[in-house]
Amino acid sequence: MPIKNGDKIKVEYTGTLEDGTVFDTSEGREPLEFQAGSGQVIKGFDNAVIGMEVGEEKKVEMPPSEAYGEYDPNLIKKIPLDKLPPGEEPKPGMVLELRTSDGIGFPARITEVAEKEITIDLNHPLAGKTLIFEIKVLDIS
Repeated sequence: MPIKNGDKIKVEYTGTLEDGTVFDTSEGREPLEFQAGSGQVIKGFDNAVIGMEVGEEKKVEMPPSEAYGEYDPNLIKKIPLDKLPPGEEPKPGMVLELRTSDGIGFPARITEVAEKEITIDLNHPLAGKTLIFEIKVLDIS
């Protein structure tokens, strides 16, 4: 029976960038388990599994709009150093865990450290990138 919205499924997958770099895989881990069509995974992945059957394999290319969205230059922000919590000295490439006023955490990557401020990038690391997934359906329930 083909996968339909609402089915709980298990898949193995490998995600690569257009240059072949692997950014995520289930290899060596438990398979990914989620409810199809529920928004628990990126839109393109959700759409790709609909209609697949147990044992079926598929390779799917997802543009940014189906994955983590386009890169948004408005999500580059500057923060004064004195607003950072005490601790490790900030360095480019470090990821800070910022919190919204209601306590929801989200990552921000430091891109630049100046004398009095840092520059952070709030875009998802895969924003603006086309993603390619190889997906194999293991189970549908």
